[in-house]
Amino acid sequence: MDGNGEPRDWSVKKSSKLYQIKGWGEPYFRINEHGHVEVRPDPTEDRSIDLYELTKQLTERGLDLPLLIRFPNILQDRLRLLNECFGRAIREYGYDGTYRGVFPVKVNQQRHLVEEIVESGRPWRFGLEAGSKPELLVTLAAMEDEDGFIICNGYKDLAYMETALVAQGFDNTVVVVLERVEELALAFRASEKLGIRPCLGVRAKLSSKGIGRWADSAGDRAKFGLSMSEMVHVVDELEERGMLDCLKLLHFHLGSQVSSIIPVKNAMREAGQIYVELTKMGCEMGFLDVGGGLAVDYDGSKTDFRGSMNYDLQEYAYDVVAGIQEACEKASVKPPTIVSESGRSIAAYQSVLVFDALGVDRVDFEDPQNPSAEDHRILKEFYETWKGIQPKNVQESWHDAQQSLEEARSLFKFGYLGMRELARAEHLFWSCCEKILRSMRRLKYVPEELHAVEELMGAIYYCNFSLFQSAPDIWAMDQLFPFMPIHRLTEEPTVRARLADLTCDSDGIVDHFIDVEEVQHSLDLHAVKDGEEYLLGMFLGGAYQEILGDLHNLFGDTNAVHVRLEDYGYSVANVIKGDSIDEVLRYLQYDPEEMVERVRKQAERALNQGRMTLPQLRTFMLHYEESLRGYTYLKGDA
Repeated sequence: MDGNGEPRDWSVKKSSKLYQIKGWGEPYFRINEHGHVEVRPDPTEDRSIDLYELTKQLTERGLDLPLLIRFPNILQDRLRLLNECFGRAIREYGYDGTYRGVFPVKVNQQRHLVEEIVESGRPWRFGLEAGSKPELLVTLAAMEDEDGFIICNGYKDLAYMETALVAQGFDNTVVVVLERVEELALAFRASEKLGIRPCLGVRAKLSSKGIGRWADSAGDRAKFGLSMSEMVHVVDELEERGMLDCLKLLHFHLGSQVSSIIPVKNAMREAGQIYVELTKMGCEMGFLDVGGGLAVDYDGSKTDFRGSMNYDLQEYAYDVVAGIQEACEKASVKPPTIVSESGRSIAAYQSVLVFDALGVDRVDFEDPQNPSAEDHRILKEFYETWKGIQPKNVQESWHDAQQSLEEARSLFKFGYLGMRELARAEHLFWSCCEKILRSMRRLKYVPEELHAVEELMGAIYYCNFSLFQSAPDIWAMDQLFPFMPIHRLTEEPTVRARLADLTCDSDGIVDHFIDVEEVQHSLDLHAVKDGEEYLLGMFLGGAYQEILGDLHNLFGDTNAVHVRLEDYGYSVANVIKGDSIDEVLRYLQYDPEEMVERVRKQAERALNQGRMTLPQLRTFMLHYEESLRGYTYLKGDA
């Protein structure tokens, strides 16, 4: 709507700018001429999939919303892009070494995704990183071809250490990274017991730190890593045993989502010098693992804001290669194989969560009636405030409306105003807010305190998903993800709203949304039409969210599907059914069969006592048993 409340011309171009899809979505997501979001799984080809039409076809297959749609071709392209960027940097700098990345399994342990990374990464001999004993077992099974590459991080016990050492006899390079100095003794014990010389790495605690929420992953008080004195101790112990040739890798980690390139440059300078010193001390070395931290531009602003990044993948590769080369050339040391663990950058783009809006809570009042002579003074004053609102006095009118509402509620508490009169006062307050909001849209400058009016007047869209299951980082750390409708993008969105999930938890609401300049507290949406579905998508959630989700209110895993681009269009490669209610209950040691029997006994007792009819009993038991076998989320007709 324009400043006078009249409809404005709208276009796909305006929707694209509003939702910033070019900033965060290129080259994988865009809006087509029909006003639908479309996916380009392989940006090297000009072929796309209409996300709205795809969702309709998948629901017709019996896959209820919410639905997680994964695009393996995007995963392939991210791997290609990462390896090609490092390859280009190595060629342009004349770097006398290679690049060999690994995918940290902790980012997304889903079997199909891990297998896809191994398969797609073969041309570049791409490897896997394990951060725990279970993940080590996963990586050993997945990396079954010759010349695999596995980095072993995380806490280790003797069984972990022995498993990793024996796996060195496979066709893979398996490097055990010492995260704590105590793990060196475990490595010695396992080596002596098995008669195998270990392939070791050390994780350094750099003084250089990242930026943002995960900055403390580095520095003196980091959870993992060895100080300089501890690394010297490791070298001395290895030298005493004649095992300096066993230390082959230096690892560090700046932290996840490093939004500025400056900390990367600083870290490379420091890590390069440590690598050179370890080589001079007689360690064989050969690998420098720069860890994770490669960011994702969630808001599309291209800045060093925590939800963005002020560099691109190619610049990152240039700076990593240049930093290592400079240190090695200065010391006349052979450059190492560069390793990175860029899990977020690889996995984030490949999945989209599609869900539907089930209902709307919105303030929507007709214009108030003129109070009569007998009405209370406060109602007359309130009405005059509403009547006099115009752009030049919106701030004063807002103050008057707030004061009148506070006075009306106080009068009610002390018995001087009836409930019907208080209801009219509240109606007048909301009418004032609505008129103030219309007037604000005609102002060039809006006072900061008036933004509260916009938040008050915002709608709540009740949506069919669980934030705690599908986007836990929103709740845990105010992570920003792009949300937007996936259709009706040729229409102007006229409602500003927050998104509430299905849980009965006040934290289960999305009220922080991406924006180029600052975080927004509402999202522009279309009015939901009676009898029509309204579908939204959450994008860039493929890293961490799928594995961190919990069972709050017993909402389980969503339905998931893998959609692969083919010569003839696309294929549905894998369908992973979401949790049913009985499956979730079994996780928590409930026995659904026993529950059915307990409920049946209560129903029979009610029947025998005349409090329930036989048809009612049959209907109840049918619903109870069918619900146990059904999806934990709601049907679209709920």
